[in-house]
Amino acid sequence: MNFLYNISIHIYGRLIATASLFNEKAKKRHQGSHNTWNILEEKTDKKLRYVWFHVSSLGEFEQGRPLLEKLKQKYPETKILLTFFSPSGYEVRKDYPNVDAVCYLPIDTAKNAKKFLSLVNIEKAIFVKYEFWGNFLNELKKRNIPTYIISAIFRKEQAFFKIYGSFYRKMLKCFTHLFVQDNNSYKLLKSIDIYKVTVAGDTRFDRVNNIAHQAKNLPLIEKFINGKHVIVAGSTWESDEDLLIKYFNQKKNIKMIIAPHEIHESHIAEICSKLQCPHLRYSQLAEDNAANVDCIIIDSFGILSSVYRYADIAYIGGGFGAGIHNTLEAAVYGIPIVWGPNYAKFREACELVACGGGFSVTDYKSLKDVLDSLFIDSTVGNKVAEYVKQNLGATDKILKAIGY
Repeated sequence: MNFLYNISIHIYGRLIATASLFNEKAKKRHQGSHNTWNILEEKTDKKLRYVWFHVSSLGEFEQGRPLLEKLKQKYPETKILLTFFSPSGYEVRKDYPNVDAVCYLPIDTAKNAKKFLSLVNIEKAIFVKYEFWGNFLNELKKRNIPTYIISAIFRKEQAFFKIYGSFYRKMLKCFTHLFVQDNNSYKLLKSIDIYKVTVAGDTRFDRVNNIAHQAKNLPLIEKFINGKHVIVAGSTWESDEDLLIKYFNQKKNIKMIIAPHEIHESHIAEICSKLQCPHLRYSQLAEDNAANVDCIIIDSFGILSSVYRYADIAYIGGGFGAGIHNTLEAAVYGIPIVWGPNYAKFREACELVACGGGFSVTDYKSLKDVLDSLFIDSTVGNKVAEYVKQNLGATDKILKAIGY
């Protein structure tokens, strides 16, 4: 295993240990990683074989979830181990009921990899999207354990495709098979002599489709809408809200639901101060007031995916910052989607633009022009619905390919 890689891993482990003294997230990661060995001793049985799913954080968990749950549904007796790298995933899903054990992935040293794989009898290992840990992959290969990565996506800027990337290319050769999202990833891997690759698509489409079929009816939202057109703005930041509220304040025949990315008191109060129409927080809605307001601010977590079903147009926040948030939660309902300028790194956003169902705006004028046109043209959502439909099925493709 590459000397520089191992040195960097050891340094990284020490940095987490140091940061754990004053950073809560680092503390959870550091302590949780040490507790992994106890969890594996107590929660797993060496006489049984486990399918190991590894994800980085909560987003990757949701990406791998359709495969995990379909596997458990088809073969209820299958034992499953789930590991996380990030506390933001582990702390939310440590009690996830569809697996037999959940723990942190230890720091990727050769010693930890050998100990981990000696404690658990792994039948197959499945990594999700971006997880490349050299020592674990090397040890899995040494033990002839079938190892896969799913919903992976590759870009030419990554180290695998650089002159100095020979060590990272060796990591890729540890996988029994790679299931990638798109043809560009397939071509990039082929260019470095990685051939055990299938373009299977993105399992997130299956996940959001499942969520949509389980979406809650929200009677108070239905009462609020009262037959009018609705914009649902999800995961918004201040720069998104300023444009949307300016537009909304000048419209008398539409309604809007804002689900801010941050729902702390000061942010919600700021949104309310900018609105020039009757509005309420979601927690204040009742039978006798829902129809009397024009805007709702969602002040709780967990309902946005269900709220999107009531939208005529969805706006996804984050595009005026680091990048847009989840577009597929809205796209699954077959509605036009609008976002800010920073979306180029998000494959589904680029594809939605290409099919005519997604729209990027850069300022108030472009937002106004796009929204006005979308309220007139009711056919745009059909393009989004067709796009989602064409991308379903990755889960079944992968399950079949890996022998289930």
